[in-house]
Amino acid sequence: MNETVNIIKVGIADMNVVESPNLIRTSGLGSCVGVVIYDLTKEAAGLAHVMLPDSSLAKTGTINTAKYADTAIEELLNRIYKLGCKQANLKAKIAGGAQMFQFSAQNDMMRIGPRNVEAVKKELQRFRISITAEDVGGNSGRTIEFNPATRKLNIRTVNQGVKDI
Repeated sequence: MNETVNIIKVGIADMNVVESPNLIRTSGLGSCVGVVIYDLTKEAAGLAHVMLPDSSLAKTGTINTAKYADTAIEELLNRIYKLGCKQANLKAKIAGGAQMFQFSAQNDMMRIGPRNVEAVKKELQRFRISITAEDVGGNSGRTIEFNPATRKLNIRTVNQGVKDI
């Protein structure tokens, strides 16, 4: 039995869901945070590539829900529930939120990476989804790939190799 494995790619400020045997991947996580929400019983997961902490930063009337932590988590959950996942079985893994540029001033607007991580954690807490593993901070970009069958998040960090969490 040789099933074809597709890799579902998620772009920047984008999201998607996946069921086993397929994998889901996003690259270019600098200050952005990759949020994987997965079901412990179903071999299904969703991934959002969150760019900014708060949709109140949006300059236009129509907002891209995947772009902001406060709207992406809720939308991702809606998509996961459509796959038959149950809130009680959901867990999360997060990666990214690097501080890509060094600033001498402690300008909060420039702390996008850490603020994204804080905002994502706050939203996951709001929906009572615990984080089982994280790889956040630092100052290197990451590519992440999640396998809903093994529930492993593979992380490739620039100049630092590969690890699973």
